[in-house]
Amino acid sequence: MPPLTDLLALLGIDLVLCAGCLCLLGGRRGAERWAGWVAAACFVLLWFPVGPAQLPVLAYIRGVSSDLSVTLIVLACLFSGQQLLGFSAVSRREKLALNGVVAAAAVALYPLALGWGDWDFYRTGWGSFGMWAALLAVSLLSWTRGLRLLPLSIGLSLLWWSAGLMESANLWDYLMDPWLAMTAFFHCAKAGARLVSFRWRPAVSTAGDVAP
Repeated sequence: MPPLTDLLALLGIDLVLCAGCLCLLGGRRGAERWAGWVAAACFVLLWFPVGPAQLPVLAYIRGVSSDLSVTLIVLACLFSGQQLLGFSAVSRREKLALNGVVAAAAVALYPLALGWGDWDFYRTGWGSFGMWAALLAVSLLSWTRGLRLLPLSIGLSLLWWSAGLMESANLWDYLMDPWLAMTAFFHCAKAGARLVSFRWRPAVSTAGDVAP
């Protein structure tokens, strides 16, 4: 029987991959019933042992992706529920706020962790009062603004970290990962392009109205 940390890591990867499958097969109004069955089949098949070592397919994927953050798994579960049940548990505003915070944290975290500065931001995840205070402040500010997704993700990550349910002992690995950061950058860029397009369209329309 593999350790609990390995089982949970594989389960998280499986949930994220199934959410990706639903994203490819489903539309904006949700996934069809057949898409849900395809995602369920993928969920099961990824646990099948293959290769000389007879390891599940997920184990080989884990070797490439590494362990995924709690935040990404939460988003995958919410998206899967939205696709399968046809309703959104969180608003676009909440998702945008989460993506913005993740993108900002990634800009500060990953370059410094790669040695691009004199201070390693990743060290704060080993148990820093400053980091806990910052997470509390972000959670309280989000909650007062009616944003539930960000405090939920932070709270679950802290619970997961306190219980030691991942191989890593660094809190940053529970809060975010490179895959989540890339997704956050993509959605922030998409939202920025949409905002620029929205502001540019009235200007062009007004210019056309006053033109002789």
